[in-house]
Amino acid sequence: MAESLPTSVEALTLQSTSQTSKFPACFPTLNPVDIYREHIAEELGKATGIEAETIYARLAWTSTLDKGDLNLPAAALRIKKNPIELCKELAEKYPPSDLVHPPTPAGPHLQFFFKAQPLASTVLGRVLTEKAAYGTNGNIGLKDTSDPSKGQKKIIVEFSSPNIAKPFHAGHLRSTIIGGFLANLHSVLGWDVLKMNYLGDWGKQYGLLANGFKYFGDEEALSKDPINHLFDVYVKVNEIVREHDKPIQELKDQIKAKKEKKEDVSALEAQLAPLVDASEDEKARRYFKSMEDGDPSAVALWRRFRDLSIAKYKQTYARLNIDFDVYSGESQVKAESMSNAYKAMEKAGVAEESDGAVIADFTKHGAKKLGKAIIVRKDGTPLYLTRDIGAIIERDEEYHFDKMIYVVAAQQDLHLAQLFKVTELMGRKDLADRCQHINFGMVHGMSTRKGTVKFLDDILRDVGEKMHEVMRKNQTKYEQVENPEQTADILGITAVMVQDMTGKRINGYDFNLEAMTSFEGDTGPYLQYAHARLCSMTRKSGLDVNELSSANFDLLTERHAVDLIRLLAQWPDVLLNTAKTLEPITVLSYLFRMTHMLSSSYDVLKVIGSEEEVKKARMGLYAAARQVLHNGMRVLGLSPVDRM
Repeated sequence: MAESLPTSVEALTLQSTSQTSKFPACFPTLNPVDIYREHIAEELGKATGIEAETIYARLAWTSTLDKGDLNLPAAALRIKKNPIELCKELAEKYPPSDLVHPPTPAGPHLQFFFKAQPLASTVLGRVLTEKAAYGTNGNIGLKDTSDPSKGQKKIIVEFSSPNIAKPFHAGHLRSTIIGGFLANLHSVLGWDVLKMNYLGDWGKQYGLLANGFKYFGDEEALSKDPINHLFDVYVKVNEIVREHDKPIQELKDQIKAKKEKKEDVSALEAQLAPLVDASEDEKARRYFKSMEDGDPSAVALWRRFRDLSIAKYKQTYARLNIDFDVYSGESQVKAESMSNAYKAMEKAGVAEESDGAVIADFTKHGAKKLGKAIIVRKDGTPLYLTRDIGAIIERDEEYHFDKMIYVVAAQQDLHLAQLFKVTELMGRKDLADRCQHINFGMVHGMSTRKGTVKFLDDILRDVGEKMHEVMRKNQTKYEQVENPEQTADILGITAVMVQDMTGKRINGYDFNLEAMTSFEGDTGPYLQYAHARLCSMTRKSGLDVNELSSANFDLLTERHAVDLIRLLAQWPDVLLNTAKTLEPITVLSYLFRMTHMLSSSYDVLKVIGSEEEVKKARMGLYAAARQVLHNGMRVLGLSPVDRM
């Protein structure tokens, strides 16, 4: 199935402007609402003597349309007057305007409602002309908005990060979905985005895997399905490890008991040594040592496992609309970088000896909550922390990033906090300040229909099959879909991704196949249905979409039409707000608000059977809504379908 899907990801469109405004981050040619912010600030400023810049900075967008299109909290102006009285006074002084109705005092808030006709022609005209670029703003990602020649800010988004030869579990899925979304969001706001997959691709488990492959490996199975085959090998060799461990553990327990009684243990230790030496665990350790020492055959086999796994991952990621710029991993961090990191820690007084190991005791550096962390084991091998510090410094030197985001589960909160603190204590506070951990909660009950191990491909296949069953229930529509299997696959992926994004990132959720594949409620299939329905309306209207921007939008006077236009005007602001929250739900809840508004409009704003000019104006409205819905779905990483 995956082979038939596109392996490249559709590029996101981006627009920017060379026009400047006296107000900060104000782009009237890109964001329709900025026209109104500018207008209100200037007009109210002239009428009251309050600085226009002060008013502009305090104009807030509203949570619901009944509270206005923009809202001015009077208290934020810091004028020594009762805010309620001040609101009334400001409303009275506001001059007549072609763009906004006379402002409405609502307690301590001044509400501004945009006039319908100028808003309609501006917003719908822009959406229908700019298409996929509507809402995007390349100026936000500039290093200096007043001087574009200084270039874009660079962001690294590190996400997904599965372990080779282990299942791609729910945590990796969440990281992939959230990371892909964050990369898209920064792209449409003009950042130079580098998507990095930091694979778990090094360590003793590769010694175990290589030895296991000698016993259980199958070249044909490896080529055909490397991830599943290597996992099977890994499971089988771990069974041998457990068998070997039993007698070893028994002897260790006996030795410990005798030592406590101060009895002689030399005979038991003599028994133990050959068992440990012959154990699969010890063989794995020796094999990994040979990898670390650069043994050509050991490194070649490891590279084959890695390359085959990445090739398979790329197919799966393409189904989720994700491609990575860099496949990095633990193996890629240079020994020299780790050594330099360790020396810098030592020099800064962060590293200290403890029972033969090297640790960082954060309690001595004003960070009691971070406790202690091992940096180098007793046997001299570095731990994750040292490797990750080496990686941060390497990335800074190679990419000169302005920001780096780690999309990692909340269970790693302590590790990431320790990593950033060590970086700071090493004298690199500037670097630590440019790094951010985007965490998320757990997924519960995620498994395939067979209840087997949680491989992503199996999950996506199951959900795709479930969507195919649902689609078949409407035979007439099913027959009109060109490639029903591919559409079912896309709907299934949408179902999984939307369920993941419904709610704050930090909240965990129950993986629920029935709920996510439903067309009832705020689900992925419902969002796709809304998009497909708008596409169907366009086809049935018989109108040329490219000519709709010339429609007479003054004819859209109904409350449903006006409110929908007001909502479409907010899309650029929604993206800007999402850049602050970094939550997919900020975009998703906006799209669901729009689809609910649309479904209540169809009976009121009929296209078929309307007078020709009205028909064209209404179809222009629906075409604009479809475009904004499409743009929002693309930022979330979804593939909008035209039929289903």
